[in-house]
Amino acid sequence: MTRGTALIATGVMAALLAGSAAYVLLGRGDTRFAQCDGGQVVGGGDAIGGPFTLVAETGDEVTEAEVIEDLTLIYFGYTFCPDVCPFDVARNAEAVEILDERGIAIKPVMVSIDPTRDTPEVMADFTEAMHPRMLGLTGSEAQVEGAKTAYRVYGARAEGQAEDEQDYLVDHSTFSYLMHPTEGFLGFFRRDVSPEEMADRIACFSAAL
Repeated sequence: MTRGTALIATGVMAALLAGSAAYVLLGRGDTRFAQCDGGQVVGGGDAIGGPFTLVAETGDEVTEAEVIEDLTLIYFGYTFCPDVCPFDVARNAEAVEILDERGIAIKPVMVSIDPTRDTPEVMADFTEAMHPRMLGLTGSEAQVEGAKTAYRVYGARAEGQAEDEQDYLVDHSTFSYLMHPTEGFLGFFRRDVSPEEMADRIACFSAAL
């Protein structure tokens, strides 16, 4: 099974994790953002996001209110990921750079789904290499599970790998979530979206706020 291939759908739809594709039905009822949406989510925008407490790369505990202070792009992955995560996070960083050139500020965030290996120090090294404004978040197993649940994120050690194995892989969903402090969940981006397309859609959301 390919890594990064699952996302939990809510409401009447069940999660689909099979082969090498994940299909998400996410949706919003707010017509202000209709022209910016790239997908639909079962249960509406309120189904994505919510309270969390995590540990920032600085070592400080932070809540969702401290993280999502303005437009925020959140990705769940892990630093030991050999291929998917670095490409996705680099794409997000490139989109942020494009938006900077347009005068639109957005905070890129990566939340680790592998807190055992992703210490605050490891997260700091990773995000520094990706983008100077990127914030890395990790935490205890319980804290990370809470954030995953809030964002309907799938993440689990790859099948067939022993619990005591250190060089393990993690299967996980690969969507990036656009959040706002008052509007909450605005939209999501699949990993096949280009930096330019991502920047255009985020700019659309920004203009509609």
